[in-house]
Order: sequence, then structure tokens, then C-alpha cells
Amino acid sequence: MEKKPISKQGFDNLIKELKDLNEVQRPEILRVVQWARSLGDLSENADYSAAREKQRQIDKRIQYIENIINNASVVDVDNLSGDRVLFGARVVCEDECRILSDVESDGKQVISCTSPVGRALIGRCVGDTCLVRLPSGEKEYEILEVKFKD
Repeated sequence: MEKKPISKQGFDNLIKELKDLNEVQRPEILRVVQWARSLGDLSENADYSAAREKQRQIDKRIQYIENIINNASVVDVDNLSGDRVLFGARVVCEDECRILSDVESDGKQVISCTSPVGRALIGRCVGDTCLVRLPSGEKEYEILEVKFKD
């Protein structure tokens, strides 16, 4: 499977969340499931059903994060420089945005490197323009500045 880029900060945040899920949230929900099971009839036990659903959500999130971590290519964006748009760059067009991974993207200030805009900007230099097809129509972006340091 292809390794996907993620910033060191994004990777560290996922490790921290995984640790919390495994060491705090999952043990707590297992205690709740065990308590609810001790109440008796499971077919009409809302506490048990809710706890099992929460356990499924936690387990699914753990699996998702582990998959990202196992297929991650960590990029230390603090060591990057230049005038070409790369993963981790802050790009100033009309607005300023940063290009990071899918899991770090918010769609506004941080855009995904796999989004139409992210793919169009990567590899371009200051002064370049690119035309991007968006669901709302085509939009032209002119790269005014590329920054790597905050």
C-alpha cells in the first residue's frame, strides 16, 4: 500500500489520540459494558446497548488511526523551504491555506494534498496560475507567496 504524507504534528496528534483511546476511553467503556451486563436481561437493557455502541465507535476509531499510522510517511514541514509549493507549504493565493494530509484538513485554512485545489497547487511556483475544476465550477488561482515557516 502506498505511504501517505502527514505532518509530524499531525502524526504526533494521532499517536496522542490513539494512546487516549487505548488507555483511557476503551478501558472505561469496557467497565460500563461489564456493569450494564451485570444488570441482567440484555435484550431490553438500554445502558448495555448504548455502551456496546460506544465501544464499537471507539474500536472503529482505533482501527482507523492505526491504519493511518501504519501507512504514514511523516514529513517534518519545519525543515522545508523554497518557492515551490510542496506538502506542508502555506500558500497565499486569494486567501492563505496550508497543504497537509486528508486527516489534518479542515477544508478552509488547511486543505488536503489530495483535494482538487491541493493537487493543482503542488509543484507550482510563485507567480504561476492554475485552473481548478471545483463542484461549483472552474476557478483560477494565482500563487502570490509560498511559505514554510509560521
